[in-house]
Amino acid sequence: MLELPTHQIVSMISAVPLDTSDWSSGLSSLSTRGGYVMIPLLILSVVTITLVVERSIFWITVNGKTTLRRLSRLNHALRTGDAAMVRGLVADDSTPYGRVACRLVEEGANDAVALEAVEDQRGRLERFMVTMSTIITAAPLLGILGTVLGIIQSFELLGGRSTLTDPTAVAGGIAAALLTTAFGLVIALVALFPYMSFRGQASRAVGRLEALVAAGQEGDRRAGRAYSPEKSQDAS
Repeated sequence: MLELPTHQIVSMISAVPLDTSDWSSGLSSLSTRGGYVMIPLLILSVVTITLVVERSIFWITVNGKTTLRRLSRLNHALRTGDAAMVRGLVADDSTPYGRVACRLVEEGANDAVALEAVEDQRGRLERFMVTMSTIITAAPLLGILGTVLGIIQSFELLGGRSTLTDPTAVAGGIAAALLTTAFGLVIALVALFPYMSFRGQASRAVGRLEALVAAGQEGDRRAGRAYSPEKSQDAS
């Protein structure tokens, strides 16, 4: 295998052009053509991409194959009342499943503890859902607002006192105004499909947490039947 010296690799990497002027000029063109409304739309687009990436990483971690295999073993350990096995499984588990299972073992699987444990993790499961829902609603409205403002400016040109010598200026203004509506719809669509997927993932995760609670309560009932003082007195 051919290996290049380090200094040649560095020189080759440094020779690659990293021209960011196209990006800056493109953003500047969008802001100029779409007006001031394009600024919040651009901010919303950055926020949307950030939230989608963050939530995607979270759900890949929570609902990955390794996590689901561990969850199956947790359910079995809780059903059988094997507290030592549960503690071993959740020792390095920071997922909502591990947190709930740890509390069920440490504090018992009664209804009060189970409800509190699940509700504590609901915030992690539904994180940023309200923000994404707001973006899906607000982005098209902002786009329509930009379009309306642009059309108003175009009609002001038509109704002005000065003679309009170039009709293409009005057409160009209307086309630029419609840009904000298109951009707002694109942002809403980019956020909509991940949002629906994340909601489905959250619903399935809550169902798995409820299954953990049921397994923990079954394990407590088995342990209670096995070690009940009343039963041991009756037997004597």
